[in-house]
Amino acid sequence: MTLTTGIHGEQSVAVTNENTAKTMGSGTLDVFATPALVALAEKTCWMSVAEALDEGCGTVGTKLELEHTAPTPVGMTVTCESELVAVEGRKLVFKVSLHDEKGPVGGGTHERFVINNAKFAAKAESKKN
Repeated sequence: MTLTTGIHGEQSVAVTNENTAKTMGSGTLDVFATPALVALAEKTCWMSVAEALDEGCGTVGTKLELEHTAPTPVGMTVTCESELVAVEGRKLVFKVSLHDEKGPVGGGTHERFVINNAKFAAKAESKKN
């Protein structure tokens, strides 16, 4: 595994009726939902480092500090840009910034941990017993 700071990611999502605050239950308006903003930030970060991980490994989100500072209506697109700013053993720290066609809509930091997928899944399943 060769993860170094400076790895960048970018993902975009169209704002549709399916990812509005009204539909997702986080509010009553037809604007991009904060839970959708969170999901976009996480997706951008994990996808940015996925190819650099050893086979059988993945990452899981453990901490997210995110501001959602402006609304985005249906029909526009929200883009997240991420940068890996720290690698501390298995802990990865990302800076994220989010914007739509008119300007910034949010930003913050996100932490993920590198895990062995099979071991992690087994640990989760063991909770059922």
